[in-house]
Amino acid sequence: MHIWPMNQPYAPLSASLAAPVVTGVETVIVDLPTIRPHKLSVATMNGQVLTLVRIHCSDGVTGIGECTTIGGLAYGGESPESMKVNIDTWFAPVMTGQDATRVQALMARVGKMVKDNRFAKSAIETALLDAHGKRLGLPVSELLGGRRRDRLPVAWTLASGDTARDIAEAERMLDLRRHRVFKLKIGARDIRDDIAHVGAIKAALGDRGAVRVDVNMAWSEGDAAFGMAALADAGCELVEQPVASTAALSRLVRRFPVALMADESLTGPESAFEIARNQGADVFAVKLEQSGGAFNALRVAAIADAAGIGLYGGTMLEGAVGTAISAHAFACFANLQWGTELFGPLLLTEEILAQPLDYSDFELTVPSGPGLGLTLDEDRVAFFARNGIRKTISLPGKA
Repeated sequence: MHIWPMNQPYAPLSASLAAPVVTGVETVIVDLPTIRPHKLSVATMNGQVLTLVRIHCSDGVTGIGECTTIGGLAYGGESPESMKVNIDTWFAPVMTGQDATRVQALMARVGKMVKDNRFAKSAIETALLDAHGKRLGLPVSELLGGRRRDRLPVAWTLASGDTARDIAEAERMLDLRRHRVFKLKIGARDIRDDIAHVGAIKAALGDRGAVRVDVNMAWSEGDAAFGMAALADAGCELVEQPVASTAALSRLVRRFPVALMADESLTGPESAFEIARNQGADVFAVKLEQSGGAFNALRVAAIADAAGIGLYGGTMLEGAVGTAISAHAFACFANLQWGTELFGPLLLTEEILAQPLDYSDFELTVPSGPGLGLTLDEDRVAFFARNGIRKTISLPGKA
């Protein structure tokens, strides 16, 4: 420990010891193909679009983050394109020159100057945490309070819309020992057709695989009452956000022998408190982007724990970077009764990491290296970047 001599006046730290500051914020949109169409009640995805964020700091450290959404603006008010524009135009000037080591203080500054934009804020916070973890030589999970688990169970979403194809896909995942919990996307068809679809898949899997459904707010309250009763009879164990209204959720909860999970209604700590106060869900699907970042997701989890509500680690079908920060956060949850669905990178046909995430034995390993514990494959990012290398070498007449 250095003790300043008593006969010398105090002097401020030299410039060389000053805290590193943000020197630049860089964004790039990356278009990646998926292994199959992903059909939801609000949209059908034939690929995924990521906005990658790099935050450069004066000490030479660069942090990475990611924001994305499901089906562009069909899901919510932000899109990868709008996130990029807003980060470039509004976030970067607010952050440049600010202390890069005080992550929560800087995010509070951003919050005062930029309203809403929860998904973009999550990406910025992720990049700051990644940079600071690298700076300190610590995994992000340690910056969030310390991980309680190194591996996370991961569910797989069946969303082709075809019953036989979904059964074959589930069987393949069981054989590969990658997933044994399956969530079915329903709500786009007649409710009776959807129930028959779910029942056929559960009958085929039997006790080898658990079945859950996500309706993405597509049902009326009357449909939900009918549907939840029928789904319980079919062996479904959980129904996610069948209706849009939080009031309707509270009227449906605990009426049927199947758990009811809030997702789209859950937009951060304030909404979590209201849902808990009104006893509006059995389970919270916590998503970092919807919460506005990892620290807010931890606040949502604390509210759930206090209210006796179960926790599930949700996804916005993020790529590897967004999945990694979610894994670090979920690893810190005191409880994670319903596991996670951090399968986003597995839906993509292309890898943008130098070393892929480890999915094995039905679980995802939380990276243990400094920061997020990831290294981007910069050549592949450049290739798949919008208007990047792939664009310049494409065949004449092709996009």
